[in-house]
Amino acid sequence: MIRGIGVDVVDVARFGRAIARTPRLVPRLFAESELARDDGRALGAGSLAGRFAAKEALIKAVGGSARIGWREMRVRADPEGDPGFEFDEPAARILADRGIGAVHLSISHDAGVAVAYVVAERDPGAA
Repeated sequence: MIRGIGVDVVDVARFGRAIARTPRLVPRLFAESELARDDGRALGAGSLAGRFAAKEALIKAVGGSARIGWREMRVRADPEGDPGFEFDEPAARILADRGIGAVHLSISHDAGVAVAYVVAERDPGAA
């Protein structure tokens, strides 16, 4: 059963200007593991904007960000390249307390816009 959904859209150029103007923003929003591809190449503004949109969409899907830090929710790709989240233990515990058993993510960027869609699935064993 669906617990919540969230969507967010980010203007890639505007996001790129924001991180260029305020370089400290990147380490505040992203864990080191989110900043590069598996081959070590740095991600561009489009990919970072997509990851930021994913985190914003997650916050909407789970009912708010109280006590979940930006770096405690990390966007990652599985071996097939499909996006998903990994969570630090405190964030995972907060999601479990909210009855969330799984989180599904889709990200895309085109024509200067990044969009992310998140579906939070209720844990069938949750009260």
